[in-house]
Amino acid sequence: MTTNDVLKNLTEYNVWANWRVLKSLDRLEGDLPDYAQLMFSHLLNAQAIWIARITGTKSPVTVLQRHTLAELHQLHEQTSQKLAELYANADEAELNRTIEYTNTQGKAYSTKVQDILTHAINHATYHRGQVARELRLAGHEPINSDYVTFVRIRYGQDLEI
Repeated sequence: MTTNDVLKNLTEYNVWANWRVLKSLDRLEGDLPDYAQLMFSHLLNAQAIWIARITGTKSPVTVLQRHTLAELHQLHEQTSQKLAELYANADEAELNRTIEYTNTQGKAYSTKVQDILTHAINHATYHRGQVARELRLAGHEPINSDYVTFVRIRYGQDLEI
């Protein structure tokens, strides 16, 4: 498997994992812990911000903007698949293109698109873990959003959905 195959799998995994967590939040019917809601909002906000940086557009959200469950669904639809599409439509030149941007603290940076995509996925995984912890602390069983589960389901080794 090449590095490109890994990043392709990870972008598709990110869509799947965010969808799974979002569907599990739907089942809580109003019993969503505040911090879990904030961290899932932040995860999707960060995706929107990175997409805006890559595409040279203005982000529609701020980094710690809190969203309702309905808004989280919308933001997931707008960002998770878009990250996968940005990768799927990128050639080597695009993946190696350097983006100049200013972070949320006002510091200037430059980062390659492939590194931004990798970071966005890793960042999302980290915050899905925080969401899972908060759900467990509130007495809920968090959904499994592990990469290996995604792979097992993808290749028919596990029928759990």
